[in-house]
Amino acid sequence: MRTSESGRIAVTSLDTFAEAKLADLERADLRRHLVATRRALEAGEGPVVYRNGRKYISFSCNDYLNLSQHPAVKAAAIAATETYGTGAGASRLVTGNHPLFDRLEERLALFKQAEAAIVFGSGYLANLGIIPALAGQGDLILVDALSHACIFAGSRLSPAECRVFRHNDVDHARKILEKERASFRNALLVTDGVFSMDGDRAPIAELAALCASFDVWLMSDDAHGFGVLGEGRGSNFASGAKVDVPLQMGTLSKAIGGYGGYLCASRPVIELLKTRARTLLFATGLPPASVAAALAALDIIEHEPELTVRPLARARAFTAELGLPEAQSPIVPLVLGDAAAALAASKLLEDEGFLVVAIRPPTVPEGTARLRFAFCAAHTEADVARLAQVVAERIAYSSEMNACPQSS
Repeated sequence: MRTSESGRIAVTSLDTFAEAKLADLERADLRRHLVATRRALEAGEGPVVYRNGRKYISFSCNDYLNLSQHPAVKAAAIAATETYGTGAGASRLVTGNHPLFDRLEERLALFKQAEAAIVFGSGYLANLGIIPALAGQGDLILVDALSHACIFAGSRLSPAECRVFRHNDVDHARKILEKERASFRNALLVTDGVFSMDGDRAPIAELAALCASFDVWLMSDDAHGFGVLGEGRGSNFASGAKVDVPLQMGTLSKAIGGYGGYLCASRPVIELLKTRARTLLFATGLPPASVAAALAALDIIEHEPELTVRPLARARAFTAELGLPEAQSPIVPLVLGDAAAALAASKLLEDEGFLVVAIRPPTVPEGTARLRFAFCAAHTEADVARLAQVVAERIAYSSEMNACPQSS
């Protein structure tokens, strides 16, 4: 505790700074609060959460296949803890590379039809490590305007020049490359496969063709596509045929139901990252339980491909009921405009027994505060129908505002 000689709490300039910032955020309806949330303990309970003693059906969780509650996944995590302990104990290059890592990386590479894979502590850490390791001084990075924050963070850690192209605008990316590609040694284009706040997909096939014509390395962050598109393999498999993406990045914390991040790529690229990715070299490895859980989840996805289609089917039923553009992923945004409107709509749905968290700037661009609905395999048709009815009857939204994502 900060105390003065008189015993009173001393207010520092740091406190004054923080309190002023908090007051500004409060006035703009942008202050965040952490709320204790307990998820359902049994797989049979479905997408249920408990807050402040009340039960809700959650439409705000990225556990798209509900595998975090699957008995086989939990059993694998418990068994790994019993065998290897609760933590890795060190970075993977020191003594933290427990035997489960090799098995998971082999499985990921095989599933994603790549030569090799590397597992990181999280998806955020993966992007912070991969991008600066591959793009350096004299190189160019192109990033979609609505890419996840960790892609921009990773790009800023690199001394390469970074250019932002308009959201899903392949022609704009082409114009940048026509003008600037020849001035740089190497070039890397990074995009989400499925955009986390809008739910739309990147035009992966078109971007792959563009990158091939300009000798640009294409990297896709498929955190929200892995497990739910292309029989679980991800957005670059969604059309039925694999689109060649040299750098397939993703997470183990959404459809896989656990924690961690990965990259699937050629063997030379993976070997390079083992030596150069700082977030691998200087971060403690994933706990054995997380790695074992991911292995068990992959078993389920591979043996139950019908499970992977349910989240998108539920999302499309919802958009059809509301006259919204057809869902391209399990994520459906309902753009309402200002933060106050989004907060009010979220509270209204809480009163009806649904948890749908309001998403506000700076997570999304100014003027596009929204409700973000995330659909999972365990949502029933009745759940979705009742949610759509409440939204249609009680929340005012504009079809024009929800016609297409807006880049910032």
